[in-house]
Formats: sequence, structure tokens, C-alpha cells
Amino acid sequence: QVQLVESGGGLVQPGGSLRLSCAASGNIFSFNTMGWHRQAPGKHELVAEITSGGSSVYADSVKGRFTISRDNAKNTVYLQMNSLKPEDTANYRCYYEDSELGYAVRSWGQGTQVTVSS
Repeated sequence: QVQLVESGGGLVQPGGSLRLSCAASGNIFSFNTMGWHRQAPGKHELVAEITSGGSSVYADSVKGRFTISRDNAKNTVYLQMNSLKPEDTANYRCYYEDSELGYAVRSWGQGTQVTVSS
């Protein structure tokens, strides 16, 4: 069982920045993937994910604006969001995934709201 606690959401003006954090605790394995999904009315997409080895992927819609990083010692993943747009408004949920049982098991955080509005 893995628990995830997110922080850093809020209200920001277009063009602004926010940094989301997600701390994992519990049964953490060395080889894992952590990332962020976001959900808004009519939209549910992977934003970015990063492996424990540092490989990352991004949604096309956030490339060049968002940066995912992690601190393995703290079991924490970060999402630096710059040049925010109104269409980035969504509930952002962090996840942790590993395959120690021979298949992928994913745990989710409770989500943090990001609202981009003037």
C-alpha cells in the first residue's frame, strides 16, 4: 500500500507559475514510476510521468512549459508548471506505480485543484 499526499495547487493568472509536489509513503520499491494526470470536464489526460531512473514523458499540450522531476531520497515528485493557460485548469492527481508483483499496481493521490484565470 502506497499513500500519496499532494500540495501546491491554487489559483493563478494566465502566464503564471505553480509547483505541485507529491510525497509517497508506505511500501515504496526502488523501481517505480510517478506522474501526474489531470481531469477537467470533458478531458482526462496524462500530464507527465518520470521513472525512478529519471526518464520522463510529457503530454504534447505541456511540452516546453511543464517540467517533472523527482527526489528519490524523499520519494517525492514535483511538477513545475510555467506559462500557465486557462486550459490547464483541472484537478491534478499524482500517482505511483510499480510492478513488483509481476504486474503494474498504481496508487493515486487525492488530487489538487489548479485554476488558471484572470
